[in-house]
Amino acid sequence: MTSHCLRARLACLLIAVGLLMPPAMADAPWPQWRGPDGQGHAPAAHDLPVTWSETENVAWKTPLPGRGWSSPVLDERFVWMTTAVEREATPEEKARRAVEPSGGQARHVATSLSLRALAVDRDSGRLVHDVELFVINEPQPIHTLNSYASPSPVLTEGRLYCHFGDFGTACVETATGKVLWANRDLRLDHMNGPGSTPIVWNNLLIVNCDGIDVQFVGALDAATGRLAWKTSRSGALRDNPDLKKAYATPIIVRQGDRDVLISPGADWLYGYDPKTGVELWRMSYGELGFSVVPRPVTGHGLVYMSTSFNQARLLAVKLAADGRGAEIVWQEKKGAPNMPSPLVVGEQLFMVSDKGVATFLDARTGAPIATLRLGGNVSSSPLFADGRIYVGNRDGDTFVIDPEAKPEPAVIATNHLDGRIFATPAAVGDSMYLRTDTALYRLGGGSGGRP
Repeated sequence: MTSHCLRARLACLLIAVGLLMPPAMADAPWPQWRGPDGQGHAPAAHDLPVTWSETENVAWKTPLPGRGWSSPVLDERFVWMTTAVEREATPEEKARRAVEPSGGQARHVATSLSLRALAVDRDSGRLVHDVELFVINEPQPIHTLNSYASPSPVLTEGRLYCHFGDFGTACVETATGKVLWANRDLRLDHMNGPGSTPIVWNNLLIVNCDGIDVQFVGALDAATGRLAWKTSRSGALRDNPDLKKAYATPIIVRQGDRDVLISPGADWLYGYDPKTGVELWRMSYGELGFSVVPRPVTGHGLVYMSTSFNQARLLAVKLAADGRGAEIVWQEKKGAPNMPSPLVVGEQLFMVSDKGVATFLDARTGAPIATLRLGGNVSSSPLFADGRIYVGNRDGDTFVIDPEAKPEPAVIATNHLDGRIFATPAAVGDSMYLRTDTALYRLGGGSGGRP
């Protein structure tokens, strides 16, 4: 099947399940992590490269300052990201601060941070803006697999919203690089560093804040940065602080006759009124579910999410038509991801485990369709673009998968770049924008990467 036919089938599918689809942000080509609708689809991508390397199909490569896993977002001129420029801790400081709560995990310690927003010109690859937003002394240590700039920024109406968890949230005017406001009201102890990406709904910037000490959802006024509402998690949690934290990103869906904020926390999935923060319902995962990272996706009248960092399960959740509840209709443990978010492609639910095993399930029933062993360890989320699925791993490899191959889905290319991949790529027009831990690449781009 051609990529054009597959895109047409997907368009019909999205119309059919539109009552559950999150609202798309349409004022920027790639305004948020995982694309216009936050679901991992690139609707404006075409003629993307299938193969690349350091010397093939690279329009430009731009080294990036600092260290950050945030995924790129795009306006008409720039590719925006965040980064953390660190002052490394001395061996003595590392030893002193190693006693802080860690849950037995390996720790990365910095003496100080400069948290920044970066803008790279889409056409030339030139670094145009490098905007310092916060300076943090003795920041909380983080997990060695995390960065101090892991939450992805959000673009809307000429503004870039950058969130660094406990370290602060800021708004940048994209035309000038001017900082419009900064806020440090959303305080918590992440234990392993920040991870939850904010979302924009109407005039609010909403973010999950699930630490080992406090667990809540907060909303800032997008225009001023002032706290609009803050709602504590209500579900009972275990006594161990390590089992209270989570790092997931919420979504907005249409449930019944209203918009509902779907927000995974530790042990519970919550539904909130995004305008007020009032809790509408909560649903227990039924088993241990802490350190939740993947962002939910929707399709076929269901919400798909993954639970728990240690023993993940992929849950298919049906929301009550009256907007007042939810229930698990099927689940799958084998191959469920700890960090990568799932992806709905037509009738299939695609997920890739942290150990690089890709699984296709029937999206309606959970019945297995195919399993592919990709290799390497995966932290980034898959992208569906131009009829193909792209999956990057921490070795710098990107696997290109044809979901419509016969007799079953197949890997059609494996491409390597220098560095490690933690960020999810963006794809607009004939260009893919892929961030490694050291550089940003524009892959393809014969027409300048425009739709």
